[in-house]
Formats: sequence, C-alpha cells, structure tokens
Amino acid sequence: MSNRIYLCLAHMSGNEMKYIQEAFDTNWVVPLGPNVNAFENDLENFAGQEKKIAALASGTSAVHLSMILLNVKPGDEVICQSFTFSASANPIVYQGATPVFVDSEPDTWNMDPELLEVAIKDRIAKTGKKPKAIIPVYLYGMPTKIDEIMEIANRYEIPVVEDSAEAFGSKYDGRICGTFGRFGIMSFNGNKMITTSGGGALICPDEETKKKALFYATQSREPLPYYLHKKLGYNYRLSNICAGIGRGQMTVVNEHIAHHKHVMDLYRVAFKDVDGITVHDNPNEKFDSNFWLSTILIDPEKTGTDYEKVRQHLDTVGIESRPLWKPMHTQPFYKDAPRYVNGVSEEMFSKGLCLPSGPCVSDEDVERIVREIKSCIL
Repeated sequence: MSNRIYLCLAHMSGNEMKYIQEAFDTNWVVPLGPNVNAFENDLENFAGQEKKIAALASGTSAVHLSMILLNVKPGDEVICQSFTFSASANPIVYQGATPVFVDSEPDTWNMDPELLEVAIKDRIAKTGKKPKAIIPVYLYGMPTKIDEIMEIANRYEIPVVEDSAEAFGSKYDGRICGTFGRFGIMSFNGNKMITTSGGGALICPDEETKKKALFYATQSREPLPYYLHKKLGYNYRLSNICAGIGRGQMTVVNEHIAHHKHVMDLYRVAFKDVDGITVHDNPNEKFDSNFWLSTILIDPEKTGTDYEKVRQHLDTVGIESRPLWKPMHTQPFYKDAPRYVNGVSEEMFSKGLCLPSGPCVSDEDVERIVREIKSCIL
C-alpha cells in the first residue's frame, strides 16, 4: 500500500528550533518570555486593524475568556452557530449560561443571518432580555456573512465573538476574519493552518481589554508581591516554548495558506464535471477562504453511494478523510438547548466529507484521492 495520506499534518518551517533553543538557552520555559511577546506581535501585524492579541493555551480558552470578559453568567443566553465543533459552545456552559443554537445557510454553511434575527426576537419575547453574545463560526475556513451578522448584532447591541479558529488568514471583503466583532478566536492546534503544538489566541479590541484577558489567564493574580486573588482565575497562558514554535510557523504562514488554496484548486478542477459531487467553494469575490480543509458533498441519488461508504473505502486504501461536524443541536449533551433550525446543517452532515488538504498533501496525493473517490461512484 502507498504511504497513508493524512487530513492535515503539521508542517515545520525549519525555523522553529531556533526560537525553541533560545528559550532553553535563556531558561525561558515558563508561560512568559520573549517568544510569547514576539509571537503576539507577529499575530497583531498579521491581523491588522490595530487589534491586540493575547496568546493562550488553546482556542477553547480564548472562547471562554471572551465569555468572562462579556460578563456571561448563569441565567444568560448566548447565540452560537450549531454547525461547529463543540469547543465553540462548551465555554458558554462553563459560565453556567445556555447556548441557543442557530442553523446555517447553504452558501457558506455558516450562521444564517435571517435565522439569527428570528432567534434574537424570539429569545427577547420568551425571556425578556437579549442574548449576551453571538458566536458565528468560520467553518473549515469559509468566511461567514459577517457584514449581515454585524448589522443585526449592532442593531440589537449584542457583541459578536468570531470563532475563526479554522480561518487563520481567511478574509472577507479584504479584511482578516476575526477582526470584525468585539472578540475573535484563533487556534494553533496541531492540525490548524499554523501550529504551536497546542495553543490559541484571543483577538481583543484594545490594549486594556487584552490586559484584562491576561489577568484572568494568569490565575487572576493581583499585582502585589504576595499572591492575592479577588476573582476566579485560570491557567490559560501559552508557554514560551510553544510560542517559539508559533514564531517559526509565522515565517511560512503565507506559503501554508497558498498551498491549501492550491489543493482546493486541484479538487475544484478534478470534480468539476462529476455529477453528484459538489466542492464547497467561495460564494463570490468577497469571500476568500483559506480552505483549511477542502470539503465536498456527495449526493447519494446521483452517485449511488454516500459519504460513509466513500470514507470507509478511502480508509482501506490509506487515505484519511472525515465527516463534517455533527451539528450541536443534534448532540445528546445539548438536547435541551433552544435551537432555531432550517435543516441545512443536518443535510450537509448527511452528505459531506473533509478531504486531505494540508501542506504535506502533494499534487500526486490529490490525484490519488480523486481517483479513489471516483472509483466509488463510476
């Protein structure tokens, strides 16, 4: 059998060890140090919009800190996209609040703006108060209809937390995703566009808000010579060693993004004339996805097969693929959560497959993947 092709392996630039070695040589191995500061500066320059960024232990911790900073408490509700990974929703529950799930629209697979407004109106009518926040997600790197979402959010004066964990480098109308709302979320997990092994970041509107985020991320220790804690804190800071990996990754981030887009181009051409397979693509020129993962929909009636049979076949020939996210409103843990659904995410889940897309995927790999998928349907 040929070498196994993985979904999205991490790719090292060769510069990471320089920064890691510096951390060891200077004994900066704690969640502080020059690599952390320099990595944050790199991220801020990349994001632009004069945003300030706090490097953290994970994207999940970034979502959680955004909930804390927005004063989300027990009895509150937070609107969250249903078509997403559980880390978008779980931090709402960490705060004792209730997630309200909103379904997707078919163009981007992300939060449906019209359904969002329906949900806001209905929650106000039912509870007598507005949701505390709105969490749209950039699924697989695809920008959401953020202009429409921000218009609605601003009209109701509800802050937006953009979960752009999968969208590092994606843009909407020329602007980096994660910089439109009150907060933005980054993830540097092992399979993301860049990695710090494990890690994430919170995009903040200003330096003062960043300082508040870092206060909570470092156990809420008061600035005194002894340990005094007036508020509940968390161990959410990124280590100086992991930040060194991030610094090295930032030297090749543009190449990583370009390669993901190149792989998507290959899939786009390969499946263009295949009846029953639809490649999920940018809806129009305003959308500029990083295509963190290239995704397809497989129509069972037209192809005579389904995504699970294709996935199993790919696995047997040494190719990793993955179903789309199972919508949060269908998860057993969230069976009692309010939801506003239209069937879009459930339909996508029943047909969709994520294909290998990372920087280690070669043109020859794509040819092999496409050939094996076609063998299932032709």
